[in-house]
Amino acid sequence: MIELIQPIDANLVAVRASGQVTAQDYERVLIPALKDVLAAHPKARVLYQVDPDTHFTAGAIWDDATFGLGHVFSFERLALVSDTEWINNSVKALGFLMPFPVRLFALQEAQAALDWLAE
Repeated sequence: MIELIQPIDANLVAVRASGQVTAQDYERVLIPALKDVLAAHPKARVLYQVDPDTHFTAGAIWDDATFGLGHVFSFERLALVSDTEWINNSVKALGFLMPFPVRLFALQEAQAALDWLAE
């Protein structure tokens, strides 16, 4: 599931993924939140927290990739908060390709991630 972990604040969307994440989670929660922010602001800042028990369906991965690539110039910053090794390694390997700053934070550093996004 994906849930907003705080109300949308200006151009900041903060979400938490846990359990099984499906395409419907992206289509009902994350994508509409991002579209709302982008309708009011030229760029979005995103905090994406991934809990250790999170598993993504193929549809969720597809929706993440297609929305992200289709809006790659619509992001100002991305903070990924995760202790999951494969996710962190993927971001380390591919994050440099993003035309915006991407930073990794451990779960215990969630507040530091929010602070970085607010800079």
